[in-house]
Amino acid sequence: MSALIIFTLLLVLMLTGMPISISLGLTVLTFLFTMTEVPIEAVALKLFTGIEKFEIMAIPFFILAGNFLTHGGVARRMINFASSMVGHWHGGLGLAGVIACALFAAVSGSSPACVVAIGSILLPAMVKQGFPRDFGAGVITTSGALGILIPPSIAMVMYSVATNTSVGQLFMAGVVPGLMLASLLGLTTWYRARKFGYPRLPKASFRQRLHAFRESMWGLFLIVVVIGGIYSGIFTPTEAAAMSAVYAFIVAVFVYKDLTLKQVPKVLLDSASMSAMLLYIITNAVLFSFLMTSEGIPQAMAGSLIDAGLGPIAFLLVVNIILLLAGNVMEPASIVLIFAPILFPVAVALGIDPVHFGILIVVNMEVGMCHPPVGLNLYVASGITKMGITELTVAVWPWLLTMLAFLVLVTYVPLISLWLPRTLGMM
Repeated sequence: MSALIIFTLLLVLMLTGMPISISLGLTVLTFLFTMTEVPIEAVALKLFTGIEKFEIMAIPFFILAGNFLTHGGVARRMINFASSMVGHWHGGLGLAGVIACALFAAVSGSSPACVVAIGSILLPAMVKQGFPRDFGAGVITTSGALGILIPPSIAMVMYSVATNTSVGQLFMAGVVPGLMLASLLGLTTWYRARKFGYPRLPKASFRQRLHAFRESMWGLFLIVVVIGGIYSGIFTPTEAAAMSAVYAFIVAVFVYKDLTLKQVPKVLLDSASMSAMLLYIITNAVLFSFLMTSEGIPQAMAGSLIDAGLGPIAFLLVVNIILLLAGNVMEPASIVLIFAPILFPVAVALGIDPVHFGILIVVNMEVGMCHPPVGLNLYVASGITKMGITELTVAVWPWLLTMLAFLVLVTYVPLISLWLPRTLGMM
């Protein structure tokens, strides 16, 4: 009964157009102060201890690193490097876009940042070379979603905060699925370019490839700093995030010199604004999780599903449907922080690995960012391409179907997510 009241109240508040974070907070406070006898001191204590976790500090650092790199010319150099490697294949610039998005994802942790950084440079170049605008928009919108699957990933940090799963294990678990999805998106791009006879670039010489690599080397080395530092035990994920922010600042300002010291305060302010927004969502989601736990809703749900004979296969199918539907009306941060604490205990009770379950949720978020009506990547791409949301929705369908097929694969083949962390002895 309490679960019905909570979700009805949350839905009503959301339907009024109220932001998700405020809807969560008001739902919790209304229920706690009118239908329970939980002391306000307990609420205040949970509010403080819930956002006291060390892992949360990784979020503003990764956002800051991504903003430095977005403004610091790293994306342009990554596109040049990718183009020199695969530009002579069918749909060369499109393939370069997929590879550049994968590389930029490995240094930014943010999907919208990936779409903006790569799309604003690559899309005009693709149109100029003769590619249809909807082809370029489809490539960048969906490939940009790699930003939350290939580590470092802000979405993975949020899942870790919500479920107390190791961030390091999640980061390593995202490597193989991320590379696999990038390959599948690249294959879709190549096939459509070959089918419709889209243009190709002249094959780059070895000297040109070497020059492009040298130009992009400083940005690419950040991947080694983050992933290598975590795997070797030199850094925790949070320390790696701080190192990436410092490294990105040095590269953008003093190495590439595309960002002046006068522009740094604006980057800091933008990063602080985005971080504050996410931390506010996290704060309200922590309260919501506290309410759900205090009412025993996740435990009751787990018990009822197990008693009903629902096995792991059927449960994972239900989870995918729920998360895909939620992706229609909510953005990824809210989905992770609301649904992970509810579904996680059920998954554990059914013997599903927490790390595999986290990757499954992140892949669902990727799909949600690319379909209407609240697909965040669609809105970002719309601003770059000047295309309407309906037009963009049609443009992304071939790649979106590829992502859905990959979601099924990740859901029912846990080894894709778990092989690397197990091989590295992290599990």
